[in-house]
Amino acid sequence: MTSGLFSLAIASGRTGGQDEGVAMGLENLFGWFGNQIAAVIAIGAAGVAVASAWIGWRETQKQRILQAQNIRHNLDAQSLSWGNACIDTLNRAAMFARTRQHQATDASFLQQRVNMMLAISSLIDRGGLFFPNIDPLRQTSQPAKKHGSLRAPIIEALHLVRLEIEALTRQGGPTAANSAEFIDDCRALLVSELEAYFDVQRQETVAKRYNDQSTPHRMAAMEQANILKSHLKSRRPGIVLSDQKETVQ
Repeated sequence: MTSGLFSLAIASGRTGGQDEGVAMGLENLFGWFGNQIAAVIAIGAAGVAVASAWIGWRETQKQRILQAQNIRHNLDAQSLSWGNACIDTLNRAAMFARTRQHQATDASFLQQRVNMMLAISSLIDRGGLFFPNIDPLRQTSQPAKKHGSLRAPIIEALHLVRLEIEALTRQGGPTAANSAEFIDDCRALLVSELEAYFDVQRQETVAKRYNDQSTPHRMAAMEQANILKSHLKSRRPGIVLSDQKETVQ
């Protein structure tokens, strides 16, 4: 009897040890899975952080590009508005030069001349914001600030017109008959510089929009322009239709 109980106790002890081993194995397995899950979660969190950082960087780049485009569009709009004001003012200056002898009095002429000079001076100052002085001896995108730097050609054209208007007299004077043509030449330089200032792609877009008109419409418009030209020739036989003018010194 004693021997049987001892054998049962031994058997029971073995079973308890096996249970403990199984429990420890399961605990180790669960611990390993827990560690793996924690590692996977950490890697996933790191991946999400990297993806979020990349998306944020992309959005920042897009915002910077958009901001730069907006600044350029605003600058283009402001410089175009300034250029239009220059063209209008120089047209008025040329007409003033052509008709100055028809001013009622010397006082009226002087007042008109002062007003014209003030308008051009204002345009010169405003234009300096878009077209700073340049240094012909240095190839750089930075504006020149040294003594000896030159005005941008578009600003120089305005400056020359201002000097021409300042030298005008109501009657006669040196090269009096040539003043308007000289101002026209300065305006042509200004317009040419404005065209060069705006990017080629923008000009091509505008030209394409105009060229994409339907052929019948273009042909009808060209025919109407030729009819008007013929009518003007018949009305004014001696008129010169060419827009190109030579400046007589």
